[in-house]
Amino acid sequence: MVGFVVVSHSGKLAEGVVDLAGMMAKDVPVAAAGGMEDGSFGTSFNKIQQAVERVYSEDGVIVLMDMGSAVMTAEMVVEAMEGKNIRMADCPLVEGAVTGTVDASVGMPIEEILLDLEKVSSQKKM
Repeated sequence: MVGFVVVSHSGKLAEGVVDLAGMMAKDVPVAAAGGMEDGSFGTSFNKIQQAVERVYSEDGVIVLMDMGSAVMTAEMVVEAMEGKNIRMADCPLVEGAVTGTVDASVGMPIEEILLDLEKVSSQKKM
């Protein structure tokens, strides 16, 4: 099953998104990588890498990021873990986490989930 890592500058935000995704898709492996090691605001290479390792399987991992340096740091992790099936998705964090984990819960492969996540950015709320 495809796993997910939620990267945010805020530990509380990342954990909240993981909690919500878990309510929608209980069996999908999802890990939060928010904030710095000391709990302060920012993004941490080590936290992201450890989160990827926790949820990794042959089916792959999709990394979802909030903005700015979260994207840059996630890119560095993906490059450092070259050879593993790790992909980044450019979509809204909360909507992407819910859509992606629900897709994974029904056995969708990583490529199909990524295609579905491309549509999330254009979905209207009203």
